[in-house]
Amino acid sequence: MWFSQQAEIVFKQEKAMAEQDGGKVRIDKWLWFARFFKTRSLASKACQGGHIVLNSNTVSKPSVAVGPGDRLQFFQGPHIRIVEIVAVGTRRGPAPEAQTLYEDQSPPRIKKQDADADIRTATVAIRETGSGRPTKAERRALDRLRGDNTED
Repeated sequence: MWFSQQAEIVFKQEKAMAEQDGGKVRIDKWLWFARFFKTRSLASKACQGGHIVLNSNTVSKPSVAVGPGDRLQFFQGPHIRIVEIVAVGTRRGPAPEAQTLYEDQSPPRIKKQDADADIRTATVAIRETGSGRPTKAERRALDRLRGDNTED
């Protein structure tokens, strides 16, 4: 009983603060509300890592305020997401509610074959366990295969 009353008070305080700021909310909170990140701490780490671009400026702090009309760019896996904020939101609701918070302007998703050609999303070459580092001959063969024929 006491916890639910306390939670209701905090919710009302946060709602009042959002209205005071002219409909703005922290970027990490909004990314979490819109269900782009599973936890708010993951959204915060993405902001701190400089992986979020807000209106052509890289975000380095999760406390940056965003509101309707702002444009965000970030990678979600191998795909780039470009979204325009339509509404701020007051809670992390179900997915249909979260989709009303933004307008998706992302380019079409790339196919698996095209993703492998991109260095950022290419699959990593796998060596057998216990085979150790490649020998000089193996390394040169790999370089020829990759097209790195630059020898000193």
